[in-house]
Amino acid sequence: MKKLVLALTLTIASSAAFSQSFLKKVQSAASSNKISTASLPSLSNIGGVKDAIMGKLTPALALTAIEKPSVASTITDYLKSKADIMPLANTDKTAYASKSSSLISGLSGKLKTILTVAQYSKFLGLKPKAPSASNVLSSLFF
Repeated sequence: MKKLVLALTLTIASSAAFSQSFLKKVQSAASSNKISTASLPSLSNIGGVKDAIMGKLTPALALTAIEKPSVASTITDYLKSKADIMPLANTDKTAYASKSSSLISGLSGKLKTILTVAQYSKFLGLKPKAPSASNVLSSLFF
């Protein structure tokens, strides 16, 4: 019984330590000036951005007719949520980084359920090295 309590305590403590470490990394990234709305594609036309993204993802991931509507819907929902937090990128970088990280995690989780393992791996390989207003896929990763 003592071993079980000790193991549970260690698990909880390490989980809390990891969470704090992750939070510090997010805050550190947010405090840098690497992300601004100027370095990201405009989300003023979500439908157009979604179409452009799908134009790149469909051939790159060989999306099937069954997968396309699910991926498109997931991306549209993500872009709408992302548009809601974009003003924070210039006013509250910590809040933006936290919310953006949460949105990206949610997008990834949803795509994992739609795509095959190979397709998801290819999707991750499409991530631009840095945010770029000229690369519409930046909207999905930054």
